[in-house]
Amino acid sequence: MAQAYEAQRERLLPCVHCGFCLPACPTYNRLGDEADSPRGRLHLMGAVVEGRLDPASDAFQTHIDRCLGCRACEPVCPSGVEYGALLELARATATEARPPGVLTRGLLALMGRPLLRKPFLLSGRILRATGLAALATRVIPSRGPLASVRLALAMLDATRPWSPEAAEGRRTSESRAVPRRDRALSPGDAPPNRGRVGVMLGCVQAGLYSRVNEATVRTLEANGYEVVTVAGQDCCGALHAHAGRLDGARALAENNIVAFERAGVDFIAANAAGCGAAMKDYDVLFEADAAMSARAAASSERVRDVTELLASAGPRPGAEVRLSVAYDHPCHLLHAQGVSGPPISVLEAVPGVEVRVIVDADECCGGAGIYGLTHPDLGARIGGDKVAAVRAASAQVACTANPGCMMQIGAGLRLEGSSQAVVHPVEVLDESYRRAGFYH
Repeated sequence: MAQAYEAQRERLLPCVHCGFCLPACPTYNRLGDEADSPRGRLHLMGAVVEGRLDPASDAFQTHIDRCLGCRACEPVCPSGVEYGALLELARATATEARPPGVLTRGLLALMGRPLLRKPFLLSGRILRATGLAALATRVIPSRGPLASVRLALAMLDATRPWSPEAAEGRRTSESRAVPRRDRALSPGDAPPNRGRVGVMLGCVQAGLYSRVNEATVRTLEANGYEVVTVAGQDCCGALHAHAGRLDGARALAENNIVAFERAGVDFIAANAAGCGAAMKDYDVLFEADAAMSARAAASSERVRDVTELLASAGPRPGAEVRLSVAYDHPCHLLHAQGVSGPPISVLEAVPGVEVRVIVDADECCGGAGIYGLTHPDLGARIGGDKVAAVRAASAQVACTANPGCMMQIGAGLRLEGSSQAVVHPVEVLDESYRRAGFYH
């Protein structure tokens, strides 16, 4: 880390330990421990760099590991500390000193290898479709050795497709049946071309939320974008980077950079906030690699959240969907990417939709990649507050723009006995377009 410190000196030095980050930090707010605040963790990093603290020590390992990586500290920092980049470096140091647990290693191995990931996620879809995930969630005790399994199954059950008619309190027969998977526009209805787009399909998104990927393609095309298939893409590498496995993250990132270069796209559309943030930071990931740095920077420049692209196009209005929506900002969209308005603009473009931004929508939901599984107690405390805020909004559906957040909030609702759906903004827009007859 001492060598890395020299390369990251400009990122480490700006912190003046002023404390502006403290109220923004979910772990500090829950635990009240200075070491579990951003400035406390930066102090620990400095101690390791200076040789005053062993990176294998419990203090360094525990407090670096407890960080959600939500980056809520970055926008409130008057010194502009790039905390996210420093955290990943610190975690790389921590994992070199002491390997992570079996659960973390297993999940990273699955997500990083398509041959393992695809059958694993297929089994998840089978558990979801058969209702076994929902049943097990109700049967498994909330406390004990299987509590984490119960949470994982609740997260899986929360990925079930939503029923717009049920959310509105309408019978399915009242809605005009239009094919959902056909993405073509009605003749003469196509708007001007706005550019060539490749969609980042993701790992969890492709495996459990393929409907969001399909809705992404349809809504982009309905707003004038030419969407092309990008062969050879893989996991974005976010989970690996957050866990300190930077070499694994770079391998996945390089694969994606090459795939999207070959596709010749103007934009890379991400519909998962975590993927978008990771891909917009590919330039940071490769900044010390002379062979890849320029290509990584060019790739990062092309990345847009899907709601950014849709909002820049209007988006065009569709048919009415009578729905109240409790919206929560994903951390890696709001804090890491600085995107707040576009998702709400997309929702508000749908006639009949009422957007209710929940209380403390800028705070993490406790999911944070695999954090909810590796830190079930603290993740549940933070997630419980988020679920309470969603329920207090008294909306028909919850909505957020990241699969991990959708699963975390959805699981919290399921564990409290609620069947309220959690949807992505593009799903609501897609339903509006379906009813308007944009697809044929």
